[in-house]
Amino acid sequence: MQPIIGIDFGTTNSVVARLRPDGRVEAARFPFGGELLDVFRTVLCFTAGTGGAPRHAAGPAAIEAYLEDPLASRLIMSMKSYLAQRSFSETRILTRSFTLESLIAQFLRALLPAEPGARIVAGRPVRFAGDMPDDALAEARLRAAFAEVGWEDVDLALEPEAAGYRFAHGLGTAATVLVGDFGGGTSDFSVLRYEPGGVTALGHSGVGIAGDSFDYRIIDHVVSPLLGRNDSYRVMGKPMPIPAAWYTGFARWHRLSLMRAPRVLRDIAEVARTADHPERLRHLIALIEEEAGYALYRAVSGAKAALSQAPRATLAFRHEDFAVDVEIAQADFESWIAPDLARLGTAIDAALAEARLPHEAIDRVFLTGGTSLVPAVRRLFEVRFGAGRLAGGGEFVSVAEGLALIGQARATG
Repeated sequence: MQPIIGIDFGTTNSVVARLRPDGRVEAARFPFGGELLDVFRTVLCFTAGTGGAPRHAAGPAAIEAYLEDPLASRLIMSMKSYLAQRSFSETRILTRSFTLESLIAQFLRALLPAEPGARIVAGRPVRFAGDMPDDALAEARLRAAFAEVGWEDVDLALEPEAAGYRFAHGLGTAATVLVGDFGGGTSDFSVLRYEPGGVTALGHSGVGIAGDSFDYRIIDHVVSPLLGRNDSYRVMGKPMPIPAAWYTGFARWHRLSLMRAPRVLRDIAEVARTADHPERLRHLIALIEEEAGYALYRAVSGAKAALSQAPRATLAFRHEDFAVDVEIAQADFESWIAPDLARLGTAIDAALAEARLPHEAIDRVFLTGGTSLVPAVRRLFEVRFGAGRLAGGGEFVSVAEGLALIGQARATG
């Protein structure tokens, strides 16, 4: 039997699932911190090797290498978020230049060692993340990254369709299902018709908003003001606002590494000389230079997760003499993400419009991905479809498992 493998290459986490000979699918497990995890963190860490040439680690090993010596490391996160951006073609790391495709290929080699003869089905979002994303470019780059690893004929399937395929596989009766797949960089929706003989896609939509966007809102409202956002500095005695672009970059995982450019750091230091609160900008420089972003993002993500379970949560973070210790109310968090929720609602309705179905025609709603656990996100679906039609589960592995099942269907069909 030909090995069939589903790969969910994600913005934050990646998952691999294999089809077993008995027809069941099983997610691969990866060791980290004395545990076995279903997810493999989508991150690379580069350090100087022999002769100054960069050496790298991926996933859990990358996190360990970074935590061992942050100042000597270059952490690359959220690679998927760059796929649809023509402005990003390559980056220089230590003594070498890397294309985006080669960075992703480095990661994929660690995620799944070469397995000759395997059928690989990889996921892709309905709409890739980014400002004015070029979906055709993104898919071409993704295919090129897999080809660099040695998988020239990789199949691609829509991520929400894969999650729905996994859900529909367990249904015993015909049903029309809406799938909401919430990743780190995108949220995608598919309307599927399940019949005992197979699954038919009726409509899709997607938007570049998901978990990273919600993290951004917390950083923007809680952390960035402590680092000088909305402050002023002086030019020839006249007050000028601190450049907002610095804080947009700082609050986005995938843009933070670009802020380590010497020119950017020099500009921040120059503005700090005449700023109302120069110590805030000095903290910003220290967080960027000393690679403290990963620890900050972990703290923010933890607070966001806590707000899914309780009406209040504390964001606590410290780096040298910079400290954050702020209690966040769930109501405030929901007001910050209100513009994102509105766009998610529009995308849900767009999937139904493409399927030419009213809300009442949806029998079941399947939600997957960590952001689906945010109460305000869940309410978007409860209002439209009623709580009784909602289902969840396998928040992190359902896409990869569904991709493997799609691979089986394509192989036999």
